[in-house]
Amino acid sequence: MSEPTVADGRPMIEVEGLGIRYRRNRRGRRSFKDLLAGNLRRKRPDEFWALRDVSFTVRAGEAIGVVGRNGQGKSTLLKLVAEVQLPDEGFVRVNGGVAPLIEITGGFVDDLSVRDNVYLTAGLHGMSKGGIDEAFDEIIDFAGVGDFVDTPYKHLSSGMKVRIAFSVMSRVEEPVLLVDEVLAVGDKGFREKCYARIEQMLAEGRTLFFVSHSERDLRRFCTRGLYLDKGRLLLDGPIDDVVARYNADQA
Repeated sequence: MSEPTVADGRPMIEVEGLGIRYRRNRRGRRSFKDLLAGNLRRKRPDEFWALRDVSFTVRAGEAIGVVGRNGQGKSTLLKLVAEVQLPDEGFVRVNGGVAPLIEITGGFVDDLSVRDNVYLTAGLHGMSKGGIDEAFDEIIDFAGVGDFVDTPYKHLSSGMKVRIAFSVMSRVEEPVLLVDEVLAVGDKGFREKCYARIEQMLAEGRTLFFVSHSERDLRRFCTRGLYLDKGRLLLDGPIDDVVARYNADQA
């Protein structure tokens, strides 16, 4: 089956009644009784909902900016869309593959070399070995890590890890790109390279989920915004309206 395109208007991401619950005490464990009781059991006093009753639909080619203060569920939402985490209630349906750039590690393996990580990560996202061979030099050149191809990933600086992770993820052909604020770690020159690449992918019809505290970046890439506060979706609308509402609430 072909991937959705901007023209066909089919939903790319469907989120309905989404909720995920955490414990403040990380050492706490749910009992078997808790698990069997499901969502109707009484809420424990040390639990909180990181997201609750969140619903929206994203169509192919949309660029979505997720807005909110720290700790309001933005990164958690991206992880749920990427299926890095599973919800306690509701569902997320993604009608296509996802390229997540939501943490510096990006799924890379510390003890493997940069070269091996490129082949592993790109392969896991559907690129053939021949395709990776063909793109390898460009991936390394874009990241500017040519002198570190055979260096274990764990020995790279944070900025270098971001560069190689973005370079790989921007070359895989997954239709949805998730970008958390990891690009803030990179230098200004590399960020501009990344932003130019994001604009190119949007022009190709890719779908973007973008988390940033930079109004300039949100307005640059996104036409639509989701405003999260205390785990709830307060506003889903044009990005200018969402940013204005957020700023008014912070005044």
